[in-house]
Amino acid sequence: MIFALGATLLASCARESWREAAGAAWGTQYRITYEADQDLADSVTASMRRIELTLSPFDKESNISRINAGQTDETSPEFAEIFMRSKRVNVLSGGAFDPTVAPLIDLWGFGKAAPVNATPDSATVREMLGRVGIAECHIDTLGHVVRKHPKTQFDFSAIAKGYGVDAVAAMLERNGSANYMVEIGGEIRVSGHNPRGEKWHLQIDDPVRSGIVGHEKLMVAELTDCAVATSGNYRNLRTLADGSRVWHTISPSTGYPVKSGTLSVTVVAKTCTTADALATACMVMPVEKAVGLIESQPGVSALFVVDDNHGGAETFVAGPNVFSPKSAAN
Repeated sequence: MIFALGATLLASCARESWREAAGAAWGTQYRITYEADQDLADSVTASMRRIELTLSPFDKESNISRINAGQTDETSPEFAEIFMRSKRVNVLSGGAFDPTVAPLIDLWGFGKAAPVNATPDSATVREMLGRVGIAECHIDTLGHVVRKHPKTQFDFSAIAKGYGVDAVAAMLERNGSANYMVEIGGEIRVSGHNPRGEKWHLQIDDPVRSGIVGHEKLMVAELTDCAVATSGNYRNLRTLADGSRVWHTISPSTGYPVKSGTLSVTVVAKTCTTADALATACMVMPVEKAVGLIESQPGVSALFVVDDNHGGAETFVAGPNVFSPKSAAN
């Protein structure tokens, strides 16, 4: 996980043009720090609510909930956009990123269904796999979504926070803000400089020492004019009845939780939508293929933390190294 440092910056800053909006949405927390000549808190809320009405699986009236329930097949412009972006990452990742894996996420106790502690039987896993595959779904020329299977479900949670971050950032820019930090549930986009006139300071958690709760620093990255998203398996896990542990990253090809030596991946990209989706894909893919995916995307970087099989971890960067030694020492 990543989060912005310097929560007290505004209090120590004499310029009244710096503002902050914070609260809860989509089952997580958000914090936006921005420089503007007007209070944009209402516009922040409106931007987030618009995304919620499209993509929230927890809102029964959202576009995605009504599609999943079979009440409609008509898509909103936002649904159509994130659908097509998801299809692109699905292709780039060889199917590793797939928002139709939702039934399997529920089956293993990580979705909106009641938690489970029993291991699903293989027949049920196979049945659910028959519903998975965004590559076999499409949106027709009239804007109607065509599903692979009548019970195919969409859940864009692995890309929606990033998409929401970009939506808020776009709103800020339309209103003349060039210096801002938008954070929703640890997914971040930054522009310009912070209230002290510096690049934004973003802490990246150490997945070995942080555990399920708490934030132990791996490094502090000094970044600007980019988006950052982290995916990892060190917080969201379950212990099954047989004592085994499973993590929330589910393979769209096998239907089972991914067993990987990758502990976390932090992706830096131009947009948070891209960073969010690629970070999830990298957690599903074997590390060698994940590195290849990152290196195939111009202007994209990723910090990998992988298990060293001795109780510790190794860290390396794929793509341009925006994680400088100076940042790592902060």
